[in-house]
Amino acid sequence: MQEELGILIKAQYPLLSLVTFEEERAEQAIAKIAENSKPQRRVFIWTLTHGMVEYGQPRVTQHNTVSPQAAIDWVIRQNTPGIFVFKDLHPFLDGMGNAEVIRWIRDAVASFKGTDKAIVLMSPVQQVPIELEKEVVVLNFLLPNMAELNQVLSRQLEKSRSRRINTETREKLLKAALGLTRDEAEKVYRKAQVTAGRLTESEVEIVLSEKKQLIRRNGILEYIEEDETIDSIGGLEELKKWLKQRSNAFTERAREYGLPQPKGMLILGVPGCGKSLIAKTTSRLWGLPLLRLDMGRVYDGSTVGRSEANLRSALRTAESISPAILFIDELDKAFAGGAGSADSDGGTSSRIFGSFLTWMQEKTSPVFVMATANRVERLPGEFLRKGRFDEIFFVDLPNPDEREEIFKIHLSKRRRDISRFDIAQLAKVSDGFSGAEIEQALIAAMYEAFAQDREFTQLDIIAAIKSTLPLSKTMTEQVTALRDWARQRARPAASSVAEYQRMEF
Repeated sequence: MQEELGILIKAQYPLLSLVTFEEERAEQAIAKIAENSKPQRRVFIWTLTHGMVEYGQPRVTQHNTVSPQAAIDWVIRQNTPGIFVFKDLHPFLDGMGNAEVIRWIRDAVASFKGTDKAIVLMSPVQQVPIELEKEVVVLNFLLPNMAELNQVLSRQLEKSRSRRINTETREKLLKAALGLTRDEAEKVYRKAQVTAGRLTESEVEIVLSEKKQLIRRNGILEYIEEDETIDSIGGLEELKKWLKQRSNAFTERAREYGLPQPKGMLILGVPGCGKSLIAKTTSRLWGLPLLRLDMGRVYDGSTVGRSEANLRSALRTAESISPAILFIDELDKAFAGGAGSADSDGGTSSRIFGSFLTWMQEKTSPVFVMATANRVERLPGEFLRKGRFDEIFFVDLPNPDEREEIFKIHLSKRRRDISRFDIAQLAKVSDGFSGAEIEQALIAAMYEAFAQDREFTQLDIIAAIKSTLPLSKTMTEQVTALRDWARQRARPAASSVAEYQRMEF
């Protein structure tokens, strides 16, 4: 990114927008570019509190430059080459009340033609008014890479007793800090050193905790920690096999073998059959952080363009801590009607849908998108195109063998000895039940027995099952339509069905 910024300045681009929270690091990069450019350029920094001040010099405000209009006028009147950084000017670029500031910037851009002067708008918020869209180049100032974080770690090691750590420990500490700013990395390394007295491999968890804070501060992404393993899910052997085969897909060994990074998977199926739990347990199987994207928090009607900015921010955060799994639950609700939302929300849903599709198609970072859906007819066709996801799986209602396995799992969680239960009979009477419905029937039986101050029995479970009308009965048409669609378009998650289809083929 620094190289691109230097090229743009050398090519006399008059207006740049630099999106970043790291002001100090960005200023240092700009100062280095100015020093190495020919002719050399002076760097000035503008803030609303101090006006225009020359970078690296004592804080002496240039005459009457506190207001943005006066500062831009001062910049226009300068005759020497320079880079003029305006910090947090975005509040003055939003709304009709700030038309004067926008006009001053356009005047400055016009006067810069053929000169070695450039304005850099530095802000954590991307705010480009329509009047400047054809003039400005927007750049995202990338977070520190491994080499920069290594410098931060080395400085901290010099201050601590852990002057020497082995290469493997250093690599783990650096990878754990990927996605943090330089200041965040420095603080978390200090925290780890203060907590344990020195920096070792065991302090990686302290560094990772800062990433969790990063997700919480984002507000749109949610960091999910799941205690269950993938073996606690009954059935779905074909899907489990697919996931286990890719457990090392993000390693360097896989790259050296010539394998591409997995893009993502879509899990369709009947509600309550374990789609969301599969996504959560995959995080533990692969050893990757799981980030849930809450589309409800993405949409923000307070300001035009705010929803799109929220999505960009969430995706950047996910990329910054990659490799990671991005989990979108009930994709059919999140993007339903996204292709034609002009009448309902001014086209916001359509733009967000388009931005997300573009990101999925073009992303190079190791972010694995894991999405679930219940209503396939609500999904825009673009999501189902081959190549958007690595695989589309269909999770059907559990068959008798899978229901037996589900009963064993849930009974074993609650009682050590389950030999007194006839699992085969329970599986038979629960025909048409989803995994979630089986669990709820078992819980209902336990409540019944608990209220009578006794141990629950086989008959209690059967009675609870008989008194429950499963979703497959109440929504027969919807379940049948989903099965018909998936039979020719999706891969079955159950091994028995997959094997049958292979034999049929």
